[in-house]
Amino acid sequence: MTRGPQHPKLSRRGGWTLLELMLGLAVMGVLTMIASSAYTSAVEKGRVGKAKADIAEFDVLIERYLTVHRDYPTSLDQFNYDGRLDPWGNPYHYTLLAGIKGSKGSARKDHKLNPLNSDFDLFSAGRNGVFKTQISQKDSLDDVIRARAGSYIGLAEDF
Repeated sequence: MTRGPQHPKLSRRGGWTLLELMLGLAVMGVLTMIASSAYTSAVEKGRVGKAKADIAEFDVLIERYLTVHRDYPTSLDQFNYDGRLDPWGNPYHYTLLAGIKGSKGSARKDHKLNPLNSDFDLFSAGRNGVFKTQISQKDSLDDVIRARAGSYIGLAEDF
């Protein structure tokens, strides 16, 4: 018995093999992880940038308050900052240091325990919302700080 002519293309059905599907899914998974990581990093950089801009704006508002009232405000509520929260949903922290006895002890300090500022401290507690007095400690590395009387505004880990 002879069969009719067989075509090589007809012997394999169209579609994907299990191995091809698994390989395709693995490639898609790796690409998704890379894209997700890049997206998360970009969002975090944007949040840090927003906190830096807010702190710079508050610094200007505080200096304007000093010019008008001849003294620093005792809290952020004394000038028009609108109760703004940092990009992570936490309040900004402000501590008046100038003209208050014993205030140097409450000042935030660098890794050598030198105060960051002599006039006032202004910072965001960062992504984790936790901060320590010394900015080189693990909980404070993500803080966005104002240091050297406003000449540095940025991440504590970069200071």
